[in-house]
Amino acid sequence: MPLLVWIIIFCLLGGLLSVLAAALFLVLSESLRNHVLPHLVSFATGTLLGAAFLGLLPHALDTVVSTDVHIIPMTVLLGLLGFFLLEKMVLWRHCHADHCEVHAPDQKSREHSTGAMILVGDGLHNFLDGILIAAAFLTDIHLGVVTSVAVAAHEIPQEVGDFAVLLHSGFSRKRAFIYNILTSLTTVVGGVLAWFALQYVEAVLPFVLAIAASSFIYIAVADLIPTLHQRVEGSATFQQIALIAVGILLIYAAHSTLH
Repeated sequence: MPLLVWIIIFCLLGGLLSVLAAALFLVLSESLRNHVLPHLVSFATGTLLGAAFLGLLPHALDTVVSTDVHIIPMTVLLGLLGFFLLEKMVLWRHCHADHCEVHAPDQKSREHSTGAMILVGDGLHNFLDGILIAAAFLTDIHLGVVTSVAVAAHEIPQEVGDFAVLLHSGFSRKRAFIYNILTSLTTVVGGVLAWFALQYVEAVLPFVLAIAASSFIYIAVADLIPTLHQRVEGSATFQQIALIAVGILLIYAAHSTLH
């Protein structure tokens, strides 16, 4: 199967399926949703960290042509700082609860602007996800599959939060669903554009993979893990560690099996 077809299929899986899963998730009762969502966040944390440290970074180090061993770690550090600045500019927002303090509207005008801001940020985020999926596939098909799994895993809790914000911003369920489907298609746009560009500039692939790893690390450490710290009881901590481990092991098993 042509590589471009692989990229399009997995970009669609990472984008559309996460939106569908989030939409189905919102059909659940609020109590059940609040019970399940923290477990999804724990699992997503494990898949992101596993994909970053077991998949993306090793491939970036293996494929870089520079003799400077610090070039990839430095790229990761710059990527972390870049995502921090993006989040500061409200271009990169992840919310994993129905009521998010950052997004809480205090008047009608802010409600609509917040909803629009979520859609713009989500579209940009999905576009970047498409680029990193394409970069992973251009490096190795197995790495592309593993990266797509990690993207889908963290997209579900994010989409749940985005749906909730849109509903609080005055969007109907149908309208929120349609807009989320449209923004998810930017994953395919990013993947296809990256395929055309990156296949002719193989020298930049290791750096794209390093940036992708830094995005996964940033989301896990700056966004997901603080959410997990909201529950400090022993049983919750054990469940979180177990599900993080399951996410990491899933990535490891997928990477090992595909190879």
